[in-house]
Amino acid sequence: MASAVKVAVIGLGYVGLPVAATLARNGVRVVGIDIDPARVEAVSAGQSPLSGYEPGLGELLAAAAKSRRLKATSDYGEIDTADAVIISVETPIDSVTKDPQYRALKTALRRLAPHLQRGALVSIESTITPGTMASVVKPILERGSGLKVGKGLSLTHCPERVTTGKLLHNLVKLDRVVGAEDPTSLRKASALYRKFVEGELRPADWISAEISKTAENAYRDVQLAFANELALICEELGANAYRVRELVNSCPGRDVLLPGAGVGGHCIPKDPWLLVAPVIHQKPILSPAAREVNDYMPIRMAQLVEEAMREAGRRIRGAKVAVLGFAYRENTDDARNSPAILLVRELRRRGADIAIHDPYAKSTRGFTVTRDLRAALKGADCLALVTAHDAYRTLDLQKVRRWMRHRAIVDGRNAFDGSIVRRGFAYRAIGKGEF
Repeated sequence: MASAVKVAVIGLGYVGLPVAATLARNGVRVVGIDIDPARVEAVSAGQSPLSGYEPGLGELLAAAAKSRRLKATSDYGEIDTADAVIISVETPIDSVTKDPQYRALKTALRRLAPHLQRGALVSIESTITPGTMASVVKPILERGSGLKVGKGLSLTHCPERVTTGKLLHNLVKLDRVVGAEDPTSLRKASALYRKFVEGELRPADWISAEISKTAENAYRDVQLAFANELALICEELGANAYRVRELVNSCPGRDVLLPGAGVGGHCIPKDPWLLVAPVIHQKPILSPAAREVNDYMPIRMAQLVEEAMREAGRRIRGAKVAVLGFAYRENTDDARNSPAILLVRELRRRGADIAIHDPYAKSTRGFTVTRDLRAALKGADCLALVTAHDAYRTLDLQKVRRWMRHRAIVDGRNAFDGSIVRRGFAYRAIGKGEF
């Protein structure tokens, strides 16, 4: 593609925003489309709407706005002259049935289709359940544009691999899967992604690309579930899971992950369900079981809170619990599917009053988040750490003791040295059973 190529990026969140900024840095004219007016305004001004530590992203957006290579809007009419369109919208699951919910994707496809010019490329970066490209994406685009895939319209599935805190690094450095069903789509997609991807581009068909992305995260979920189950075993048997992990990992070929208060983020809690959703005859067992283990960890945190408070001489009903960390990932503002949400709900169910603190994450419906640590801890009966933000690892425990009413700490991320904390607090921790 020529350097004057124009690319539209639909969805300016954690996936689309770094893509848009990186393309602009590489000489591409980019129009970013989002339904959130505040996000459009921020990006147009060269400012990142994302909080947390994202190395290089702020500078990249400022440069893109200054060069006028990146424009943000809510107007799909801006796609009329685009050579390529990248779709990066959310693909959640139903909280009860676990079925994929494609309202955002279908809306984007329907609004996009009438504006596609002949020869355009559409790339779906959103994570989707296997079979979606053929059963949902292709029919909507062909019906709405009057073009046929492989004959006037190119279509690819190039699933994202970004992670909050490392958005630009992962976008540029990691290999990418390029799923296409015809040579022209593969060629055009490869040319587009080669503009900024330094890793290897790995060609695949649609179904293989769809399976590969959901399987990546299902695999990670299973690994985390083993680490968490091992932690629960160590708690019951009076051992330290972190020490056991070191011993296990001293054996070649073993790499047990870190256990913790739960598994969050947009992808890992839902992608195993996207992977198994279309499977009918081979009943999945392992992935649903891993989800059950990982979903239990916030409940275990609530149990530990009750245990620690009992030791400190306080019942949980009517007590104040300070939950530290609302983002699912340390040093970011990303609270999507955060285990803190399940923990807070469970503590409220048990009768506790909750104060939530996070240096990055914002309040959301039903969850008020404060940036004032002293206010969150003042008069608290228990501190429950969910997210290992750097600021929490260096807490002044003497100040914490003075602020709190009863002195109990529950550590969900191995952020504290238990031998030190026990000198002034009732202490419980995920994976630490040696009391």
